[in-house]
Amino acid sequence: MCIHHGTATLTGPVTPPDPAREAARVRALWEPLGLPGIIDVHTHFMPERVMAKVWDYFDGAGPKVGRTWPITYREAEDERVERLRSYGVLAFSSMLYPHKADMAAWLNSWSADFAARHPDCLHTATFFPEPAAGEYVRDAIESGARVFKSHIQVGEYDPRDPLLDPVWGQLSEARVPTVIHCGSGPVAGPFTGPEPIAGVLERYPEVPLIIAHMGMGEYSGFLDLAERYSAVYLDTTMAFTDFVEEITPFPDSERGRLVDLEHKILLGTDFPNIPYPFAHQLDALAGLGLGDDWLRSVWHGNAARLFDL
Repeated sequence: MCIHHGTATLTGPVTPPDPAREAARVRALWEPLGLPGIIDVHTHFMPERVMAKVWDYFDGAGPKVGRTWPITYREAEDERVERLRSYGVLAFSSMLYPHKADMAAWLNSWSADFAARHPDCLHTATFFPEPAAGEYVRDAIESGARVFKSHIQVGEYDPRDPLLDPVWGQLSEARVPTVIHCGSGPVAGPFTGPEPIAGVLERYPEVPLIIAHMGMGEYSGFLDLAERYSAVYLDTTMAFTDFVEEITPFPDSERGRLVDLEHKILLGTDFPNIPYPFAHQLDALAGLGLGDDWLRSVWHGNAARLFDL
């Protein structure tokens, strides 16, 4: 693998960074801020065969997104968990998602077991527009799910689908957030973009949503929604990194809005499915020059408050 300005290009097998050296590098970024650790709301843990299929997708991502996408942390599950802990990640998630019907309930069962085995994981669940969605989402909430994952681009479904009405209603009432990949980056889908999400929020204005990737592809439109609705947040996943800035740069004209929305931005990384070292996400955020208080809020305070950690 070769690295050019922080962007990874696949030229051979990817060797994960040395754990101890990388942990020291990550801690050197947040420890001077006086934080007890960092909280990453967007990390992926899935059943082994599902994760393998996700990695297969990224292995073929060149023709899909116009570039290679090496997985930096293609390691066993327990090794990935220990990496996050060594970095000082106090809480993380198991973002998982179905690409078809009759899959979400099974994923939720797996994720509940994963969270039981790893108490520092925010118990994560998911859903798909199908008749049983309201029932299994209720079951997940009652079993302690603290965050849900929705992937509009992969699932190719309209979040305004009437089959999701009981889902949005319950999540709104229970105040359980959903990390939702609804932007059109890196690849647009038939229902990506701000308009479908705005339609959901018009009907369920109190439903807590965390817009993944800062709404990559339509940054401005999703910033608008975060300003308009009190329960809409954004996560930083891959945003501002060299890899993304080369293809979907964040508009310079919108930098000031990041300051105004300091209390609504959460750290997300997409670990382990990233084509660069974990520390690069933190470096990219620190490089925005928005100040230590902003970093404290984004790397810890906002998520600690939202999830009552």
